[in-house]
Amino acid sequence: MVNLNVNIGNLSLKNPVLTASGTFGYGPEFADFIDLNRLGGFIVKGTTLEPRQGNPYPRMVETPSGMINAVGLQNKGVDYFIEHIYPQIKDVDSQIIVNVSGAGVDDYVEVCRRLQQHTNIKAVEVNISCPNVKQGGMAFGTTCEGAASVTRAVRKAFEGTVLVKLSPNVTDIAEIARAVEAEGADSVSLINTVMAMAIDVERRKPYLSTVTGGLSGAAVRPIAVRMVWQVAKAVKIPVIGLGGIMNGRDALEFILAGATAVEIGTANFINPAVTVEVIDYIEDYCTRHGVDNVNSLIGALDY
Repeated sequence: MVNLNVNIGNLSLKNPVLTASGTFGYGPEFADFIDLNRLGGFIVKGTTLEPRQGNPYPRMVETPSGMINAVGLQNKGVDYFIEHIYPQIKDVDSQIIVNVSGAGVDDYVEVCRRLQQHTNIKAVEVNISCPNVKQGGMAFGTTCEGAASVTRAVRKAFEGTVLVKLSPNVTDIAEIARAVEAEGADSVSLINTVMAMAIDVERRKPYLSTVTGGLSGAAVRPIAVRMVWQVAKAVKIPVIGLGGIMNGRDALEFILAGATAVEIGTANFINPAVTVEVIDYIEDYCTRHGVDNVNSLIGALDY
């Protein structure tokens, strides 16, 4: 038997496969396709203090080997999540991680404070890297000072495991990672989407209402793997890798580059069973290569 268990700070995962926020709903939406209990964990869609309508339509467009979205963190707010969603998922035998966003530092703190009261929410993913909102989001994630300020405040407000989701739209992502590590982050997850745009040449107009949006999918994977490799060498806390993982082989690229766990996002739209297929692939890979513990593959790139 292969040991697939990994640890993110004090958070124990039965395997290194998580879902990426915004691509898996709240979890139950995928229950007809996979057994949620098999996941290492699932990260629910971005949650804010107040309900958000998101950006106007159109806010999604397919591009070669990927897609650009500008959804804008549409959600019904943290109180709705606690009252209506949490009771549906609290007993799933998988770690529940809530992705938290805010227009200001106080918003992040208050959302985390309310989540703190529910024992089965043992971790939050602090989103300081969303490129599709006018306030908060990426504004915090593009400077060391901004990233550190949010992390510091959340660390004081939330006793559980704190993941900080980093933006690739920066000059030096390792520098940002070190800044949040210094303020008490238990882990960093990267990358969020890459700023992009697409134009309808017949209409001479952008496809998205917001003009620009965030590129995800296979097209960004080589960028994400490179950044995970850089960050894993720069910090001592665990790194969670995401960006364009479409199958098990892709996931192993991130693990070999230094990721302790991975998040699968856009691929869920194409193949709703991709997460469990990746878990099976990693286990089979370990068996074929005589690896009895997946932790021995983390950062095992030979160069």
